Amino acid sequence: MVKVNRETVIAQALDLLDEVGLDAISTRQLARRLGVEQPSLYWHFRNKKELLSAMAEAAMAPHATAPLPAPGQDWREWFLDNTRSFRRTLLMRRDGARLHSGSSPGPADLDRIAHKMAFLTASGLPEKDAQMAMMAASRFTVGSVLEEQADTDSSTARAANVPTIDHQAAFEAGLALILDGLAHRAEHAQEPTRPLPDPDRIN
Repeated sequence: MVKVNRETVIAQALDLLDEVGLDAISTRQLARRLGVEQPSLYWHFRNKKELLSAMAEAAMAPHATAPLPAPGQDWREWFLDNTRSFRRTLLMRRDGARLHSGSSPGPADLDRIAHKMAFLTASGLPEKDAQMAMMAASRFTVGSVLEEQADTDSSTARAANVPTIDHQAAFEAGLALILDGLAHRAEHAQEPTRPLPDPDRIN
């Protein structure tokens, strides 16, 4: 029997994902692809859910290893680049958005998120607004990619004269709205607070 390691199983599972899609993946198929018996996979993963979680983590590696923001970097440019990087990574794998949406961040992901939040607040953004904007951008991106990856019947739509969607343009437009809203909140947060009028001077 061929011995395989955890990394090989994950790599082959991701290749299988690209070929058949998330719904069609099974441990039986994967074992056949690896040339091993199905129970052998349970040395590395207790169940399919654990395998999918590992696949999601590996699939996100291009975004998870991207450079973190540096002090003094323009936060608007970084916010755009970070969200675009997230979208590109989700699109690298078939059903990438669906695979990611069922996963949870690990300790390394939480450390990176904390670094990004510290960068935004150091750039002058209110912490609550920065948190909400990062969450909004993340969920917007996943939703956008879910729709894009589900839109596989564009030829039928064109034949029926149904307008097709430019997914990248729609994504960029939505991202710009999120950024504009966050920038607006940041500007108001930095405005000096006006002192309350002296009651004795009110006419």
